[in-house]
Amino acid sequence: MFRSKNLTGEPRESRGGNMLKSFTAKFGTVHVADVIKKLPEKVVAIPGRVEAAMHRDYEKMAADSSRSYANEKTPSTGSGEADIAADPASGGFFATDYKKHEDLKAMLDGNKDGLKLEAMKRIIGMIAKGKDASDLFAAVVKNVVSKNIEIKKLVYVYLVRYAEEQQDLALLSISTFQKGLKDPNQLIRASALRVLSSIRVHMIVPIMMLAIKESVNDMSPYVRKTAAHAIPKLYNMDPEQKDQLVEVIEKLLADKTTLVAGSTVMAFEDVCPERIDLIHKNFRKLCNLLIDVEEWGQVIIINMLTRYSRTQFLDPNKADMIQEEAERSFYGSEHSDEDSDEKEAKEDGEEVKKPYIMDADHRLLLRSVKPLLQSRNASVVMAVAQLYHHIAPKNEVGIIAKPLVRLLRSHREVQSVVLSNVATMSANRRGMFEPFLKSFFVRSSDATHIRLLKLEIMTNIASGTSISTILRELQTYVTSSDKAFVAATIQAIGRCASNIEEVTESCMNGLMGLMSNRDEAVVAESVVVIRKLLQMNPTGHKEIIRHMTKLADAITVPMARASILWLIGEYSDNVPKMAPDVLRKMAKGFINEEDIVKLQILNLAAKLYLTNSKQTKLLLQYVLNLAKYDQNYDIRDRARFFRHLLLPGDKTTTFSKHAKKIILATKPAPVIESVFKDRDQFQLGSLSHMINAKAIGYIELPDFPEEAPDPSARVVEEALPWTNEKEKRTGSKSKKKAKATKSFYSSSEEESEEEDDDEEESSLEEASESGSGSESGSGSDIDKDESSDEEESDEEDESEDASASSEDSEKSTSESSEDSSSEESESESEEEIKPVKKKTPQKSSKEQKKGKQKAESTMQLLDFGDFGPPGESSQPVTPAGPTSMLTPTLAKDLQGLSLSDKPLAGGVMFPSKETFELLNRVNSGGLSATYRFPRSTCIYSTTMVAVEVTFVNNSSAKIQNISIGETKLAAGMKLHEFPEITNLSVSQSTTAIIGIDFRDTTQPANFEICTESRKFSVTVKAPIGELLQPIALSERDFLGQQSKLTGMNEHSDKCDIDASNREEKDLIRCVGETANIQIVPASDPSKLIYRFSGRTVSAGTSALLTVQVLSEGKARITSNCEKMVIGNMLVKDIKKALGKA
Repeated sequence: MFRSKNLTGEPRESRGGNMLKSFTAKFGTVHVADVIKKLPEKVVAIPGRVEAAMHRDYEKMAADSSRSYANEKTPSTGSGEADIAADPASGGFFATDYKKHEDLKAMLDGNKDGLKLEAMKRIIGMIAKGKDASDLFAAVVKNVVSKNIEIKKLVYVYLVRYAEEQQDLALLSISTFQKGLKDPNQLIRASALRVLSSIRVHMIVPIMMLAIKESVNDMSPYVRKTAAHAIPKLYNMDPEQKDQLVEVIEKLLADKTTLVAGSTVMAFEDVCPERIDLIHKNFRKLCNLLIDVEEWGQVIIINMLTRYSRTQFLDPNKADMIQEEAERSFYGSEHSDEDSDEKEAKEDGEEVKKPYIMDADHRLLLRSVKPLLQSRNASVVMAVAQLYHHIAPKNEVGIIAKPLVRLLRSHREVQSVVLSNVATMSANRRGMFEPFLKSFFVRSSDATHIRLLKLEIMTNIASGTSISTILRELQTYVTSSDKAFVAATIQAIGRCASNIEEVTESCMNGLMGLMSNRDEAVVAESVVVIRKLLQMNPTGHKEIIRHMTKLADAITVPMARASILWLIGEYSDNVPKMAPDVLRKMAKGFINEEDIVKLQILNLAAKLYLTNSKQTKLLLQYVLNLAKYDQNYDIRDRARFFRHLLLPGDKTTTFSKHAKKIILATKPAPVIESVFKDRDQFQLGSLSHMINAKAIGYIELPDFPEEAPDPSARVVEEALPWTNEKEKRTGSKSKKKAKATKSFYSSSEEESEEEDDDEEESSLEEASESGSGSESGSGSDIDKDESSDEEESDEEDESEDASASSEDSEKSTSESSEDSSSEESESESEEEIKPVKKKTPQKSSKEQKKGKQKAESTMQLLDFGDFGPPGESSQPVTPAGPTSMLTPTLAKDLQGLSLSDKPLAGGVMFPSKETFELLNRVNSGGLSATYRFPRSTCIYSTTMVAVEVTFVNNSSAKIQNISIGETKLAAGMKLHEFPEITNLSVSQSTTAIIGIDFRDTTQPANFEICTESRKFSVTVKAPIGELLQPIALSERDFLGQQSKLTGMNEHSDKCDIDASNREEKDLIRCVGETANIQIVPASDPSKLIYRFSGRTVSAGTSALLTVQVLSEGKARITSNCEKMVIGNMLVKDIKKALGKA
């Protein structure tokens, strides 16, 4: 690098001479010369060789430094170029005559294109690394007229970057830019327009407008896309050009190229987002092009279409609610004696709201964006999710849950945005994310803000089925070292306790256990949460209030101390002796307390004065005198207010008479809600939603219209120039094509697609509940399966009728050969067989014989008949299809059989005698139905509860085709239908068995009972005791399992035993009739401790019950169960049963 001069500034050629001079001065000239003469020639030549080698090394280093800017080897273009490239100025940073970028300016001013290209590459490399190259603008802009296409491209790239900073120099070359707009190369035309739009000078606005209008008609879609990007720049510089720009945007919106669509919509959003009329004719085209647009454009278009849909389509959820109300009023009519024709005529005369039918374009939009849920881009998936959230029906929104959960495997920034939006959705759509609960569990590597968002989501989706799992997770989070996370966890426990009454006691006990924690922050947060919970039910927690009163001296956190003082003052009647003493201690250190504590001390003194004035009057005066001179004006004002209200002296005011009502008024219990509940006012995925405030430029999402605008505005009729006269004459072909296009958006196809969407949602939920392994797997495989299913369904729709029927028959035979325990295959085969059975004509005798032989072969070597007792029903009950082999009475006889390899639980000890009404004969036209729980193993599945339904015909006519219709079950619940009852004569009864998998919850199963002419909505709800099945355990095993189910899994309560249930036999009978559990043999019967064992039917979770007789008429009931809701409600039911005669 230092070839010309050394560090001292001396020429490098004199370096050897200087060394000789110094050597001569020290040792003498003669002796040194003689020595040199005597040395061999090789030794004398060494200094010259060394200097030559150093000279070559310096040249190589200089060349390397000059090539480092372009990151590639300098092309060898001749000796002259090599001299310039190795110029000392390129790397001599320490030289006295060094000037910045002189070598690049010299290369750009040269006549050789190779040097110019090399210089431009080095300059663009500098820009890419973030270095300033603005001083080269004058040298670069000269080369805009270069005939070399590569140099011209790089020059335009440089000018786009620095045109705004060097506007005066850029204006000198504006004529060159205008010539570039007509260059044969599309990249040059686009670059010239981009540079021209980057010059922010008001005087060239007409030139820019003319350039944009010309570029809009360009043959290249890349140039048209650049013109779309230039529109917002021109609008920001001169808003008066809006009318002309709107015309340009309208022309670009008609472009059918995917490259232009995204940029055009962006220009539309920036210039004229209120001009919805421009989108009408292009709506269907944008929906069809959406799948092929680049990812950035997809996000822009989806956000625009979301706002468009909110102005042009009706609210599907509001319309569904209207439709459901109409159905309920129809099914709930009590005019059962009128004929169906008369009812229809009567309904036609009334003003009934029309049922909601989704607009074809609304369905087209949802269908077009659905495949984008599989996109690799998180922004696209988030845009589709917000579209579904804002405009899709409730039963279809669940499809976005799994793609959003898949995004949680991405980077931390993506996780934060996705979790914020999921928290907002989960606050209003709790059941949508409940199957993916484990995906929101906190990991040790998560940041604090990620942890808080996951905690918020888990609290939002907590329900009776998942609360036990969530509370188990929250117990581990409390031990974390992150104090902010621990405080949020304790608040989450409080929210769970306030929202779900079944676990309120368990959560309260857990929070009381945290009061003994060593961490003061944990104790303080627990006190604040307990105070909120106590406000909801203060009468039943006197012990807790007394315990917290004792902690008033030990806790030092101001907020916790203030909460304790508020509790003592509000519920002073529970601690009448301790409250004055607490006030005395607090008044002693009043000066050293925080402001929030001082205010509560004043409140405590005022409340105690009203309830116990003898002991606290002097303390009140003392505290008021101290507060009178406090620095905080809030405390001084509060003291002045209490003094005039409570101690008015001789003048008694009206307020003083009502002081007790004012200060001791009942306060409403606090409502603990999610902080994300109010964020739904902002559009999901927007910046305003993230910061929870309206950002600059945010456009609010409009409300749905009350009446749908005219959909004909979106119909576009294009005259095809290649249509022949023959095609015009033949009207039949054109009519068929028109019918085909109309049926493309027909309601029947929409309904089928809605059913497909529902099936996909149910399959997603079942796959999520099957285990954590499916959640850990990648979502791409499932997305491929869904896409393949859609392709198969499309192929089946396009096939002919004969091939479709053959495929259906093959599917039904293959499904009948599968395992009988799979309920989905049975339901599908029933749906496929029923229509085929109606369409088939009568067969000949030979065909019937063949069919009988095939049916006998599928009966698995057993022909089951109806051998029911004659007293139950005299009418035979025929199955609905070949898959329903068992008749109701036979099913009743085979209740003891099990169709799985699981070990059977203990037998039925005490059958349930309670019967529930399912259908009232008054409301159902004479058909009544009751149900009971026989407590035997269900023949359909071991995870189902058997429900025996008894139908009675109380009418004067025969009732036909009794079956189960539409089911409305909670997530995860399943129902197995009974075979169709074809005939039920007058005054006759029959029984049927239904299998219901309640998933160990108390949620009811809602479904419809259908007859030949009517439908009735019914509900089956199982008591807690019927969700259990007995299991045999020894006393040792019982105690071992009980020791593992303590803490929040244990529930206990005292009860009074009625005189009729005090004997051992009666007590066991009472417990056995209330719950399907089994007595455990006791080693010492004299202790009067009765233990019962069982497990839940669905999950097989152990449920243990202990009844300890304390004294005559008193007992303690204790339940131990991992399902905390079941354990808590089991204690309540047993307590109620033992206390009832």
